Amino acid sequence: MLDKDLAALYEVETRALKQAVKRNIDRFPTDFMFELTDDEVSQMVSQNVIPSKSYFGGAVPYAFSEQGVAMLSSVLKSKKALQVNIGIVRAFVELRRIMQVDKDLAMQIEKLSKRLDERIDNHDAQLASIYEAMENLLDKEANKEAERKEWQSRQRIGFKK
Repeated sequence: MLDKDLAALYEVETRALKQAVKRNIDRFPTDFMFELTDDEVSQMVSQNVIPSKSYFGGAVPYAFSEQGVAMLSSVLKSKKALQVNIGIVRAFVELRRIMQVDKDLAMQIEKLSKRLDERIDNHDAQLASIYEAMENLLDKEANKEAERKEWQSRQRIGFKK
């Protein structure tokens, strides 16, 4: 989440949030919080994620991970900060749960797909076997018919009427 959005949630100025973070910078390692580069800001603007660079008020924004958002509650000591932090942590927990459900669903679909592929392969083999048996039967019938015609058209020997 971006510092501006978190400041709005905590009902503090972005400047105050950044100052609190800078005073406690040891609590925010790079996997908790990092400063966006100019290229990243430009890319966000070009993808219409934010309307323009002026959205940030001229300062380079901070981006916070889930852990960084949780750490903000210890830096911003107010009831609002605590309430917002609890809500954000619950949202992240729910997001993880949803992602796990999606992951489980994707795994189940993959298993079904593999089973279906196996059945189709087996089904194709069975159909090929049936087709081959039918061809053999047809060939035998054709051979029998040919033999019958050959037998009937043979010149007879022996007693003739």
